[in-house]
Amino acid sequence: MPDRLTLATLAIAISGAPVSAQEIHAPHCLFGCPEGSPGTNDLVIREIYILSSNDETKFADWAAYKISEETIGSTAERNWKSDPALADEETLEPKDYKGAWAELKIDRGHQVPLASFTSTRYWETTNYLSNITPQKSTLNQGPWVDLETVIRALAKSSSVDAVFVMTGPLYERDMPSMPGADEHHKIPSGYWKIISIQDSEEIRSAAFMFDQETSRKADYCSEDFVASIRTVEQRSGLNFFHGLSANKQDALETQPSKLRSELGCNP
Repeated sequence: MPDRLTLATLAIAISGAPVSAQEIHAPHCLFGCPEGSPGTNDLVIREIYILSSNDETKFADWAAYKISEETIGSTAERNWKSDPALADEETLEPKDYKGAWAELKIDRGHQVPLASFTSTRYWETTNYLSNITPQKSTLNQGPWVDLETVIRALAKSSSVDAVFVMTGPLYERDMPSMPGADEHHKIPSGYWKIISIQDSEEIRSAAFMFDQETSRKADYCSEDFVASIRTVEQRSGLNFFHGLSANKQDALETQPSKLRSELGCNP
């Protein structure tokens, strides 16, 4: 059994009451981490991100991270590994992805992007398979990476100190399994992403949702992908920003176009 508590990792397995009964606060989450994952999930907290790993699907229900100019560096290698904080039956192994691209055109898609943390000493932890989901190549190499790229550009700009991101999968229809996997797993049918910034004047957020079958050439700014935070909550079964009052949560829903504009979308 791997060591479950190291300087680099704090992994917590919460059982019994649902995670939604607890308020999870971490520096990676703005005004609280998502609530609503099953009580059997493992909460894995690392220096550069936090995620809630689902024993049933074998993938994270959500991941959250904070990026800034200081965390972004040059390109680094993708060296896939099982998460040492999780038991063998709780996560996939690199060999489980064998044949996935040939048969299903699926990439190993980062939830917490490697490219956003290559200037930190912990970038290799983004390659743990707890942080990876089977993502169609057209989505992963198209609007998904386009959105992640513009988020990094915003984080590197002089207009913000840091950008907070929460992201995760959707399971809204049955998907085929990976042919090489020997553990039960569940491939997502889509994904969501919530981007937030806080400065001295205000908090602003924008949300996006993508289907697995999204075209490589699709524009992430399209109305097909722009979503409200409440819509993401309804479709994911999660709750966000529990550290904010109801009035301030309502205010986030009234001004998402400002942050979308900063992310390169027309108002």
